[in-house]
Amino acid sequence: MDNCLKKLKIESLNDMQKETAQAITATRGDVVVLSPTGSGKTLAYLLPLIQLLDTSKDEVQALVITPGRELALQSDGVLKSATSQVRSTCCYGGRPTMDEHRTLRHVLPHVIFGTPGRLNDHLDKDNFSRYHVKYVVIDEFDKCLEMGFQREMSKLLGSLPGLQRRFLLSATDAEQIPDFVNMRGVSRINYLSDSAERQERVSIHLARSSQKDKLQSLSLLLRSFGQESSIVFLNYRDSVERTASYLSSEGFTVSLFHGALDQKEREDALYRFANGSANILVATDLASRGLDIPDIQNIVHYHLPLGEEAYIHRVGRTGRWQDSGKAFFLLGPDEEIPSYVDATTIPYPLSDDVPSPPQPRMTTIYIGKGKKDKISKGDIVGFLCKKGGLTPSDIGRIDVKEHYSYCAIKRQLLAETLLKVKGEKIKGIKTIVESVK
Repeated sequence: MDNCLKKLKIESLNDMQKETAQAITATRGDVVVLSPTGSGKTLAYLLPLIQLLDTSKDEVQALVITPGRELALQSDGVLKSATSQVRSTCCYGGRPTMDEHRTLRHVLPHVIFGTPGRLNDHLDKDNFSRYHVKYVVIDEFDKCLEMGFQREMSKLLGSLPGLQRRFLLSATDAEQIPDFVNMRGVSRINYLSDSAERQERVSIHLARSSQKDKLQSLSLLLRSFGQESSIVFLNYRDSVERTASYLSSEGFTVSLFHGALDQKEREDALYRFANGSANILVATDLASRGLDIPDIQNIVHYHLPLGEEAYIHRVGRTGRWQDSGKAFFLLGPDEEIPSYVDATTIPYPLSDDVPSPPQPRMTTIYIGKGKKDKISKGDIVGFLCKKGGLTPSDIGRIDVKEHYSYCAIKRQLLAETLLKVKGEKIKGIKTIVESVK
């Protein structure tokens, strides 16, 4: 476990993670972990799970069930960053099952992260063996139930004859765990009381718009943040599109995120925001859970949350770990802060005397080669330095996917870099290099 922490550049685990690791590695029963959003539940189960797996066997030994593709992809990324011994992959809707089947045959994963329906699909087709799966993790368990996955999860858990242990994680306490989960000898780890401490690290601010249409007020509010990273939450997809379009026309660099986007659009949006190529993410509540994006300074409730739980998860995007953050209610003439917000609100006057929207320091490029082409992060750094004229300090976060890669570079160097690398080869292979917009 110490080697994994070193690879992840984490000095030590928090109390919840330590207690979870102890329960998973030192007992033989099932484990339920209740802990606030942003407290590190992914690491809490992944690190001890690594110790339980037999990497000498080329069999799927653990399934991690998630309510959506974003959480599956992020969790898979954490595992890959923590260890090279455990092989893993993701399975989810929105792309051909056959492509995933080919990946399963090539990777021979020990762990599969996926949504319930797609995992059942692969089991129905015998794309991997059900007989060696010993462990099932249900992450964001409450969200899986809320989204109506009971039937799929019941079928999935009932089709694993070798299942020995179940690990459930959630940021809210489910009223009742359904019988189909069939838990035994349960260790219950509850850190939800820590949410009060986290809320103390997040200050709540109140900004008023004199107009019912609050877009101009939102622009003033966001300009006052400078280059800080912010998420603007809305309740409807068309509102996200309209708001993002307006902010873009005002000169902001924006990513938008909602459930109607296709897989690549959602990945591009999140990646640009996470690597500093966009200061602002305009999103529905889909972005309030399961996204591990650090250093978000501000949360803006453009639309009021649809309930206390939605509010908790939105605010949980900032003030993560031991950081502090700010949450803003942008209220129109007829709106008031909901009664369930139990916090002192700080008035935040809006002023016309604010600077123009700042541009992010970084921008993202797409490179059309990835792991399948034996491309590594080091290869990309070498390619961009040798062919593109960059220095390592000009290059930010790099993510190498199966068939392509993303890389953040300094914004002012984009045009010159694209010109220099056009038609050039990376490791002797011609590739497409283009800006991600």
